[in-house]
Amino acid sequence: MSTVFVNETQLSKIAVSKAHGEDSPYFAGWKAYEENPYDALNNPEGVIQMGLAENQLSFDVVEEYLKKNPEAFSWGSELCNFRENALFQDYHGLQTFRKAMANFMEKIRGGRAKFDPDRIVLTAGATAANELLTFILADPGDALLVPTPCYPGFLRDLQWRTGVKIFPVHCHSSNGFQLTLSSLEKAYKKAKDSNFKVKGLLITNPCNPLGTTASISLLQDIIHFISDKNIHLISDEIYSGSVFSTTNFACVSDLITNAVSEQIHIVYSLSKDLGLPGFRVGALYSYNDRVVKTARRMSSFSLVSSQTQKLLAFMLSDEEFTERYVKTNRERLRERYELVVGGMKEAGIGSLKGEAGLFCWVNMEDFMEEKSKEGELRLWKVIIEDFKLNVSPGSSCWCCEPGWFRVCFANMSRETLEVALKRLKDFGKRKKKNV
Repeated sequence: MSTVFVNETQLSKIAVSKAHGEDSPYFAGWKAYEENPYDALNNPEGVIQMGLAENQLSFDVVEEYLKKNPEAFSWGSELCNFRENALFQDYHGLQTFRKAMANFMEKIRGGRAKFDPDRIVLTAGATAANELLTFILADPGDALLVPTPCYPGFLRDLQWRTGVKIFPVHCHSSNGFQLTLSSLEKAYKKAKDSNFKVKGLLITNPCNPLGTTASISLLQDIIHFISDKNIHLISDEIYSGSVFSTTNFACVSDLITNAVSEQIHIVYSLSKDLGLPGFRVGALYSYNDRVVKTARRMSSFSLVSSQTQKLLAFMLSDEEFTERYVKTNRERLRERYELVVGGMKEAGIGSLKGEAGLFCWVNMEDFMEEKSKEGELRLWKVIIEDFKLNVSPGSSCWCCEPGWFRVCFANMSRETLEVALKRLKDFGKRKKKNV
């Protein structure tokens, strides 16, 4: 019997593009976990997921609230509530939810910044908000500056479908990976010399580019930089797990002048602060009327369901609940952070001083046989294959210094974390003998 070969159907350039970044070790680590996930009872030798920046530490607080307040997610006795939610909603989203969202954003920033509900554009998560904003601010072939190390998914979120080029602003461990004006200028010049038009600077929480004790002068330098270059400033997911959310970028509101206010935009989601990534609730906030208007039109591609808005509007409007949740969540994150840093120290692994957050940056340079990207990836394979820990190598986060790894600690139980720390200690002992 003869075999008939059928020509493969051609797909679009976007569909086959490698700009998604799925061949990154970051996504490869996820695959290793999904194929062999750790389970204390059924698969105790499986891979522990330490590559996912997810917050599961305060689920009980949310669950307790919903148990006591079933009306938050029920239709009630009147089916008109069902009909109201089932029918098409305006792109603006529910006014009650946008107001509750604005109040919550103010609360996690310690009241230092105020937010107008009418400037909030709802999206299906921060991923959608970042891409939407990129589409609005830049054309294909333009560039965005992003301090590193940064979130590996930015290749997908900012670059893949928009055609915009990311230019890394390399930060260094010598000053705790803090952003500097000189590194900004260097990256801007490189983009311009490569014939790219720079449209914006994206500041993101994961690499803590402003450091733990950012000075007002540095914030002023950034404001002056975007004013001088006439580019946009995007603040991405500055979440409440870090003291950074209240002590640093909130101060930007004190520094904004009429001259640059329309160049400043904020991306936020409830994925980290409330641990609800599955709800797909994000928001774009802008001081620019044209950006808000355009984002609202474009948000039709990533709307948040009415039922989700209804539930969260009820929950976030409860001041007693939000006060308790934010306080409890911060305390638990700090306790977890200190536990992990202490465990790392016992394993002989140094870490960058942080502000709790959902992960820490650790330095494994001393365990590498070769101080290079290749040496880092070889070490990463040992960690994931021999010790069954999915951590993210710094190179997947565009870190310019080999040997740094991102280790997430808020996406698992205390018991699972203790197993992970034991494995890290075993790793440290074995590598010390071999290096």
